[in-house]
Amino acid sequence: MSKKTYYNAEDLNKFGNISEFSPELGKKFFDYYGEVFKEGELTEREKALIALAVSHTVQCPYCIDAYTSGSLEKGATEGQMMEAVHIAAAIRGGASLVHGVQMMNKTKELLM
Repeated sequence: MSKKTYYNAEDLNKFGNISEFSPELGKKFFDYYGEVFKEGELTEREKALIALAVSHTVQCPYCIDAYTSGSLEKGATEGQMMEAVHIAAAIRGGASLVHGVQMMNKTKELLM
């Protein structure tokens, strides 16, 4: 018996259909999206690695699949991809910890 999940891997291939209910906004998004990922100050490989890291931060399985493939297609190595994931983890962990300052400030306020 196959395990059913909320995310359906085949839905990634349907991403282009997101414009179906709003063609004008869909076109604007995909035009922008295409421009963002063109080579500029950053290479396409660097952009794919950034997207891979962000995909892990926002925990989007569709994005992880897409940018794992994209990173490999743009010439990224397994090591570069894992390093990008670790960067995402470090930033995410640091963001949680820095909010601990808010807790510390509130605790000091309440105990003083």
